[in-house]
Amino acid sequence: MTNNELKRITVGKVLPQDKELETTLRPKTFDEFIGQEKLKNNLKIFIESAKKRGVSLDHCLFSGPPGCGKTTLAHIIAHEFNTNIKVTSGPAIEKTGDLAAILTNLQFQDVLFIDEIHRLNHIVEEALYPVMEEFKFDIVVGQGPNAKIVRLPIERFTLIGATTRSVLLSAPFRSRFGIVENLGFYTTEELQKIVLRSAKILEVEIDEEA
Repeated sequence: MTNNELKRITVGKVLPQDKELETTLRPKTFDEFIGQEKLKNNLKIFIESAKKRGVSLDHCLFSGPPGCGKTTLAHIIAHEFNTNIKVTSGPAIEKTGDLAAILTNLQFQDVLFIDEIHRLNHIVEEALYPVMEEFKFDIVVGQGPNAKIVRLPIERFTLIGATTRSVLLSAPFRSRFGIVENLGFYTTEELQKIVLRSAKILEVEIDEEA
């Protein structure tokens, strides 16, 4: 698979100016992230435990409405481990070959973030089972009666799935996530804080009483 093909799977179509703005405004630490206090506290404990044991964080499933911080939390987790994050979506991973290209480029404690994970096709989903449990990826070598399955080792990483429709995930898939969290809507006060933070970063004057 070429670099351009890999970018298609893991990046998507984002205009450079939009990407720059998104990066500028996105919180990089839990302290900068506004809202979801209980979830943040839980994640801090899980991350600290993983660091002490020298392992990757358990796979995470974040469910909740759009715009409540699922993607941002995935980036913060990668930042906490000082590792890379690969971002993709369920519809973008069309076949197991796409999945293999992503997995073989991951390093220890990297984060693989799959948005709309409920939209993975069932073949790709089932290919993830041994990856999530044993960090092994099964590939078929050969054809017909001579075909055999070769199990490739994968670096221990953290899969973070985001979904707005968790009920669409199969029970076997859902059970493989060690951390399952639901994100709620922001309160009016939290939304105000988010707007003020963004305005300050962009150096835009805003009437706090408005």
